[in-house]
Amino acid sequence: MDKQRNLLDWPLITFVELGEEKTLKLHFLGANRQVTGSRYCLETGSQRILIDCGLFQEREFEHRNWDKCPIDAGSVDAAVLTHAHIDHCGLLPKFSKEGFKGTIFCTKPTYDLMGIMLRDSAYIQQEDLKYKQKRHKKKNLQSPYPYEALYEIEDAERTLKQFKGVAYYNAVQIADGVLATFHDAGHILGSSSIELSVTEGDKTTRIIFSGDIGQWNKPIIRDPVVHPHADYVIMESTYGDRLHEEHGDIESQLEDVINRTVERGGKVIIPTFAVERAQELVYYLGRLVHDNRIPSVPVYLDSPMAVDVTDVFYQNREFFDAATWEQIAEGNSPLRFPGLRLSKSVNESKAINALDAPAVVMSTSGMCTAGRIKHHLSNNINDPKATVLFVGYQGKGTLGRLIMEGRDKVRIHGKERRVKAEIAQIFGFSGHGDRDDLLKWFGAFENKPKQVFLTHGEEDSALSLAEAIKTGHGVEVTVPEYQASFDLEG
Repeated sequence: MDKQRNLLDWPLITFVELGEEKTLKLHFLGANRQVTGSRYCLETGSQRILIDCGLFQEREFEHRNWDKCPIDAGSVDAAVLTHAHIDHCGLLPKFSKEGFKGTIFCTKPTYDLMGIMLRDSAYIQQEDLKYKQKRHKKKNLQSPYPYEALYEIEDAERTLKQFKGVAYYNAVQIADGVLATFHDAGHILGSSSIELSVTEGDKTTRIIFSGDIGQWNKPIIRDPVVHPHADYVIMESTYGDRLHEEHGDIESQLEDVINRTVERGGKVIIPTFAVERAQELVYYLGRLVHDNRIPSVPVYLDSPMAVDVTDVFYQNREFFDAATWEQIAEGNSPLRFPGLRLSKSVNESKAINALDAPAVVMSTSGMCTAGRIKHHLSNNINDPKATVLFVGYQGKGTLGRLIMEGRDKVRIHGKERRVKAEIAQIFGFSGHGDRDDLLKWFGAFENKPKQVFLTHGEEDSALSLAEAIKTGHGVEVTVPEYQASFDLEG
């Protein structure tokens, strides 16, 4: 194994001399010692495969979104996508603009979600750009980023034509000598761990990219699938240094927050991710409503994308878990209940803020980085009757993280806002497995991989999990730096 080297040390095209033993090369292009921006490139003797291509969402790293990919996009033969979260797929239209012409392989549910995700991402970027240009011009400010969107809706539409949905567990040839098999990762609908089998001559190397590993026994979706064999493993480490805190079951926590906020006469504002978290929230809220455990107040899902995603869930019911199918068979729709109001238009969204009465408002984005949630926060964060309720991971430096950390003031839409609302957090919602789940997933390997690379985790989390895997399994573990490259023995 070569020691870690910076990507700039490598030529864009690698040639192998006749008779020389071929070497696989793995480039780390995002989510390295931080969480967002997942992107990797596997280089064989003759092919280049991109694995994920996500947006950087932490403020500290946002500038990377505008940088040209260090790997020449036109030299990449194919791409595979673990799932439809924007920190894994959000840079694909930009990558295609830079010259990528290959096919993007993913599971069928992911394929169904991508149209929603990429169109919405393009729309938000264009709207945010207009808003920032207007604000910066008015205040004579200089933007730290180019005055341009990363891509427009037309770019997203062209990229969508490159996608191909495939079935779970069926090996599909994605390039010469490269087979890909998608295994359920239990993170969101359609999420997968991807097994790449690279054959050169009479030798096959098996490389597994974990994607985001979910928890066991979560509602709606199936449990993560484990793997018996791999030569190399690229594994997420989001919660690699901690366990999910136990504060009672999710329904009871949600019930308590809603009841005490309604008693004060305030609104519960919930930043949520449009894919999976919104549907999971609706699932639990529906159970509380059916059991009369919360007051009869309107519950808004204020996100055109989340509404559309919920429709995709129904279109892909065959991927629900057994418990959800039991509810469907009993006539209790898990994603519909009295009082649920689906808000898609701008006017509908504005009407929520004009409402002077208790309500539950779920809106995107989940880390409060863009979208309608910022308007709901602007209107409610200084109201002591209101509650801002976090139900998911908040990346370092994001607005959501700053609020959750207890800041007295936060900046929203260019203005300082005093935080007077109650700030609450529900534990157990996370779509990511905690330290025990990650070790359970890794512990299923029957053979010791030659090398494990930990990504998609803040530095402390990744280093802590690395030590646990080294100590418990005697395997070599590396936590790569951004743009590092490694030779893999074929």
